[in-house]
Amino acid sequence: MFAILCVQLVAALLPAWRLPAAADGLRGAHAARPRAWPRPQMLTTEEEQRAMREERGSVVEQPGLSTRFGKAWESLGEDVDWAQIIGERVVDTVDDVFVRRRAGADATGPAATRLRVVVLGTGWGANALLSQLDGAQFDVTVVSPRNYFLFTPMLAGAALGTLEPRSIIEPIRACMPARSNYFEAEATAIDAAACTVACETVVCQGVECERRTFDVPYDVCIVAVGAAPNTFGVRGVREHCLFLKQLSDAMRFREQLGNAFERASLPGLSDAELRALLTFVVIGAGPTGVELCGELSDFVAQDVPRLYGALLPYVRIVLLEASDKVLMAFDADMQKAALDRLRSAGSSGVAVEVRTSAGVAEVLAHEIVLTDGERLPYEIAVWAAGIGPLDFVRRAAEAIPAQAAHAADARGRLAVDEYMRVLGAPKLLAFGDCAYVAPGPLPATAQVASQAGTYLGRLLSDGYDLASASAVPALPAGAPGAATLRSKLRGAAAGAPPFRFLNLGTLAYVGGGEALVQVDVGGNGKKIKNAGKAGFALWRSVYLSKQYGVRNRILVAVDWAKARAFGRDISRL
Repeated sequence: MFAILCVQLVAALLPAWRLPAAADGLRGAHAARPRAWPRPQMLTTEEEQRAMREERGSVVEQPGLSTRFGKAWESLGEDVDWAQIIGERVVDTVDDVFVRRRAGADATGPAATRLRVVVLGTGWGANALLSQLDGAQFDVTVVSPRNYFLFTPMLAGAALGTLEPRSIIEPIRACMPARSNYFEAEATAIDAAACTVACETVVCQGVECERRTFDVPYDVCIVAVGAAPNTFGVRGVREHCLFLKQLSDAMRFREQLGNAFERASLPGLSDAELRALLTFVVIGAGPTGVELCGELSDFVAQDVPRLYGALLPYVRIVLLEASDKVLMAFDADMQKAALDRLRSAGSSGVAVEVRTSAGVAEVLAHEIVLTDGERLPYEIAVWAAGIGPLDFVRRAAEAIPAQAAHAADARGRLAVDEYMRVLGAPKLLAFGDCAYVAPGPLPATAQVASQAGTYLGRLLSDGYDLASASAVPALPAGAPGAATLRSKLRGAAAGAPPFRFLNLGTLAYVGGGEALVQVDVGGNGKKIKNAGKAGFALWRSVYLSKQYGVRNRILVAVDWAKARAFGRDISRL
């Protein structure tokens, strides 16, 4: 994260390159010499200069060092909000190292006086939150049916054998603060009035299993359970499609992929049967769907010729998208670069068939019925078309009367304010994919959840009163946060700062050792963009640095090296 912030700060003052507009594919784009737009002095009016910057969506090149810094100073007003957010993050980082860590070490209160914090979930947000809490200051209890943190952006790699499953997980007990508890159970209901969470677990002894229920009391309950795949009511999706949300989904895909190739290797099959057996369909052209297609195309190009050479002509990869665009989070030129790369056969001779404006009406056992009536045969179909709220979250929202006013926008999620407090439920907090921020919705990404979890953990560690009904959470006298640099700069009377999301960039792997990178660098829509090998290097370096610890970084690096040297492993155990 620190490296990305440095890149953003430097890029705000340096020229940025944009992708060439020539339709010669992604490989030609990154190989060609970057071209700059005409310099601002060639334009006649300030309005034309601003229009050009907006059209380009990138940092405008300026001639000469002094002119460049002068222009940067003139545009400071446009970037002041962005710069302020970065400044706040720097201050928080300083406080983490020099104030909060010391405060946690000095906290020696008995268990009876510690605030009981119940955290529901073990995903990105919960993991970031737990990293900010100290067991000497809080009585922490984590409840989740999944006893590990999962690095979800690398699920596609695990599904194709590029990475081993255990390389992208970390036991949640290793992430939790000392003197805390973990219950492997599923939260089924929240009683906001009694301040308890109803939980259910399955206990097995030998071959006999039974369900057990219990309640967990709390002073503060934090809901960070994420979301579930959204089928949008399409018939047959849950019965016949795979998903890519959990590690078990990736393992199921790997097993079925190996099974498809082994079945296709049996004698006596016609060409039509082979084509049907080796047709893989991904529904949804967001980051999950595109990266899965990228990994699958790499597998076909690099490993199928070695393992199943005779079957290569029959392999078919299809990417379906209901809208007319792929990777909606990226700008139009980056979307085009992604399409060019996916549709390029490359050395494998197998291109991804990207079909936009192709809605799915129904999924049958071995056929996908499109909205235009076409029937597409398949062997494996992966649904990556979006996410929706969990039933537990929907029930929790329906049980709080104040949530009804935001039900239309929240759509089953918990409506929260800008401090992540659930509206109408004191002592209940929520963030991430399961929450809807009423002042302004945030993207449903791991980046948002991670930043929100860190933000909320800092507020709790500082001692802000998040259970009060006041408009702005107050900092009580003598609270640990009174010693922080942030509190001294803002003034204790100012209360807690609201959560503000800092977009550190969007990345997507598109196969062939190439990736897309798009990073905001201030106001007025200025961005750094890259597509190709350089983007792939940044993609890998960011994902490697964001692993939970040194162990995972080493394991992931070793897995990449193994896959490069010896090929991928899709053996079925």
